[in-house]
Amino acid sequence: MATFLYKLGRLAFRRRHFVALIWVALLTLAGVGAASAPAAGSTSFSIPGTEAQKAFDLLDQRFPGSSSDGATARVVFKAPAGEKISDTLNKATVEKTVKELADGSEVTSVADPFKTKAVSKDGTIAYASVRYDVSGMELKDSSRNALEAAGHDAQKAGLTVEIGGDALQAGADPGAAGEVVGLAIAAVVLVITLGSLVAAGLPLLTAIIGVGIGVSTITALAKALDLGDTTSTLALMIGLAVGIDYALFIVSRYRGELAEGRDREEAVGRAAGTAGSAVVFAGLTVVIALAGLSVVGVPMLTKMGLAAAGTVVVSVLIALTLIPALLGYAGRRVKAVGEKRRKSDTGAAAKPGLGERWASFVVRRPAAVLLLGVVGLGAVALPASQLELGLPDDGSQPTSTTQRRAYDLLSDGFGPGFNGPLVIVVDAKSSADPKAAATTVTDGIKDLKDVASVSPAFFNKAGDTATITVVPSSKPSSVRTEDLVHAIRDEGTQVTADTDARVLVTGTTAMNIDFSQKLNDALVPYLALVVGLAFLLLIAVFRSVLVPLKAALGFLLSVLAALGAVVAVFQWGWLGGLLGVEQTGPIMSMMPIFMVGVVFGLAMDYEVFLVTRMREAYVHGETPGQAVVTGFRHSARVVGAAAIIMMSVFGGFITASESMIKMIGFGLAIAVFFDAFVVRMAIVPAVLALLGRSAWWLPKWLDCVLPNVDVEGEGLRTASDRAAGSDDEDRELVRA
Repeated sequence: MATFLYKLGRLAFRRRHFVALIWVALLTLAGVGAASAPAAGSTSFSIPGTEAQKAFDLLDQRFPGSSSDGATARVVFKAPAGEKISDTLNKATVEKTVKELADGSEVTSVADPFKTKAVSKDGTIAYASVRYDVSGMELKDSSRNALEAAGHDAQKAGLTVEIGGDALQAGADPGAAGEVVGLAIAAVVLVITLGSLVAAGLPLLTAIIGVGIGVSTITALAKALDLGDTTSTLALMIGLAVGIDYALFIVSRYRGELAEGRDREEAVGRAAGTAGSAVVFAGLTVVIALAGLSVVGVPMLTKMGLAAAGTVVVSVLIALTLIPALLGYAGRRVKAVGEKRRKSDTGAAAKPGLGERWASFVVRRPAAVLLLGVVGLGAVALPASQLELGLPDDGSQPTSTTQRRAYDLLSDGFGPGFNGPLVIVVDAKSSADPKAAATTVTDGIKDLKDVASVSPAFFNKAGDTATITVVPSSKPSSVRTEDLVHAIRDEGTQVTADTDARVLVTGTTAMNIDFSQKLNDALVPYLALVVGLAFLLLIAVFRSVLVPLKAALGFLLSVLAALGAVVAVFQWGWLGGLLGVEQTGPIMSMMPIFMVGVVFGLAMDYEVFLVTRMREAYVHGETPGQAVVTGFRHSARVVGAAAIIMMSVFGGFITASESMIKMIGFGLAIAVFFDAFVVRMAIVPAVLALLGRSAWWLPKWLDCVLPNVDVEGEGLRTASDRAAGSDDEDRELVRA
């Protein structure tokens, strides 16, 4: 591996014009494809195998043309203070608005609130339900504009009008302003770490090119592959972070090789062969973790994971080829490590850096550092024991949005459960008396707790399938509503036994509950797959059993601590005002499994970059304790800078208005902090110091079976290197 990447790096350095031209061509091609691609259509959200999804599919079959997945809107009207919505002028305004809405080209139906009795008990609030024949993502801008215009006209007449539902759904706001700040912080860190504007600019430039190619490709394929906005947002988030980090590691190693007195082409080759090997294996762990999301069985997660994994692959390829080419263009403008300091301080003894001093302290006091790190992260992880899962709805939107205000008005006028009605589908095709079966279901649900209202059964034309709408008395995300869904399903089992009619519960609330359950069921198999594959990969990289095991356990500790912090902020509201969290509530259902995937990949990045340098020192003859200090001397500064950069990139997404993006940004940023600065910088060296030579133990039979990937670059050492570095005739790798 090291020899191949060494040759690749030197080739890219010599053929820099050709390499640069290829990447510019790929960026242009992706950009043109994105610009000319048709607009993304429906990003259907389906959860195969769940009861809620089966019910949706059945509705499409038995109620043809009903557009069960069509966009919906609720136009909510509130009368001025002291008036009723049924007053003559107010009623006329509502009826005029309903008529305007019905004239829309994609509208299938508009329910007049006075005919459907959609007026609150106090007579101040009413709503009109609007259904469309296409999904919210496919809805034309003209239809959205007509919906908003109708609301504005009613507002001019004196009514308060807010609009909820998915008809007005907008693309995910990626927090662009915050991301600019994040990139600015990354640029400052790069300048401090690499010592010049030119050197600092290379990782930023290549990361932007990589993300440009990745996100443009996703945009170009969005229509064909049914990709949503969050897919490109995740690719942007991960691509920027790893793109900057991977380039930083190679540029930093290049400067170190220059400091050893090597010419620039040789330094590029060695940087690609050593740091580049670490980049490849770090990238592989991220790709395994992201692509592994496919095992969950949720198409949306699969697409998000694979798209982000593709962007990571692009980032790795750019780091291995475009960075060497750009270093060739930069020439002497990228200085060797310590060159300025050596010129101004010739003859002075080099002082140990902060990383080296810290590593020396940890090696002297490993037990105390290990105990403090584990106890500290354990304390932060405690809130994770109170984790409640759900999916964001209009109630989690900022109060500045019309969707949130509509949600609140409906809760005030009709009760908190009105925003999350349950749809009961009665499949009576096998029943001798479909109407009696539907009546049995209706009567049984009325007797259950937490039921606010039950609508009469509505049959299809064939008379073999009915729908019943149930409004819970509690809000959609509450535990009581989840208990009600399970109670209705239990009731349905008895109905099936008595009448042969099948009872299915669906609706957005039921879909969210099923989604959460599916993710919970998939978490353990996903962990086993991802951690198992990465464990095998790291055994080959480090040629050790205990080092990969320690890496996996450290990751679990950091991800639990990060989940604890997410619960404290987004569920309990701690520091919510500081982070712009306007509404607390359940944590997004996909957050645990998503954080496991992404954070595991990123955690292994730091493990590979930091520990490979320790391994390199150990196999070249240093004692385990010395190897830990040497690894920190060469890598701690760069790994710390990489972590700060990644935190800045992820932290930029905290400014996004969409709660899901905000939560992901915060969760990933805090997870990187815990993993890089507590686990990898404190717990890892402490464990290695305690284990000593045992840390690098590998059974002989496994040593014979494993391929020699040579991450340390042993194959690159020349005869002169060997003569200068050791009196031994043959430098064999140290085996414990």
